[in-house]
Amino acid sequence: MTTTTSSTSATTSTGTGGGTGTPVEEHGRLQVMGNRVVDEHGAELQLKGMSLFWSVWEGEKFYNTSAVNTLVDGWDVSIIRAAMTVTTDTGLGYVRNPDAEKRKVKAVVDAAIARGIYVIVDWHDHEAIANKEAAKRFFREMATEYGHQPGVIFEIFNEPDRETWDQVKAYAEEVIGEIRRAGSENLVIVGTPTWSQDVDVAARNPITAYSNIAYTLHFYAATHKESLRTKATNALAAGLPLFVTEWGTCTSTGTGALDLGEAQTWINFMNSNKISWLNWSIVDKPETCAALRAGASSGGPWADGQLTESGRWVKEKIQAP
Repeated sequence: MTTTTSSTSATTSTGTGGGTGTPVEEHGRLQVMGNRVVDEHGAELQLKGMSLFWSVWEGEKFYNTSAVNTLVDGWDVSIIRAAMTVTTDTGLGYVRNPDAEKRKVKAVVDAAIARGIYVIVDWHDHEAIANKEAAKRFFREMATEYGHQPGVIFEIFNEPDRETWDQVKAYAEEVIGEIRRAGSENLVIVGTPTWSQDVDVAARNPITAYSNIAYTLHFYAATHKESLRTKATNALAAGLPLFVTEWGTCTSTGTGALDLGEAQTWINFMNSNKISWLNWSIVDKPETCAALRAGASSGGPWADGQLTESGRWVKEKIQAP
């Protein structure tokens, strides 16, 4: 990552693809240039898509090829995120059941590769530092198997909560080292403190031991407003490339009223800064931010009547040019 504040001057390109190929065929392996994530040709792009829900709860049933195909064919997503649960209070997740969780993630990754869209392999954890050795094993294996695939992106720490940036940075350097030693130079996305909001703090001391790194910004429109956009603006001005791997139309609890006005303000901000984004989430849990109504089929297709108000609104934003 450089410390320039200007973006590349190359031609802008949309992530959903206006050409004849798939998004990955058109754009290839993503790379960081200045404060932007650009395609392999140096052109700006903005990927838009959906995150799956935690892989061990209500969202588990959507970790399949049919759901990925529905999102590609029916929603025009250019990117999807497999939010692999690492651990829970009840002992679920990768730490206790690595093979089961890897199977879910690989099903999504394989389907995304087959359809030519980008896919984020997400270490969905708030306690990643405590699970560092497991993370290193997992990403070494994923990088060995998928690191040559240009559409695969590694998100190594979903949302640090109480950790300092120095702690997150040290963890990230170890995990990224495993990915690079496995031979992959693919984009890595690193979480930032306070549930991936303190991007301005990371910008003051970015990772320099490795290259091709972006930083996570998360927001929920009814909770996070102008003050968080100011943090993001300051981070961009300091040269930090941002990637919104998770955002919601409601409060940070996943519930409460929608705030589509504020969500549109965020969309405008991301559009103007060419920041790629994924909405939370493909699940039929009775939550405001859920995209699907209860009882939606595990693989789709989903009629508009099976989408929540949030799901219909976000689908339109994904499909917008």
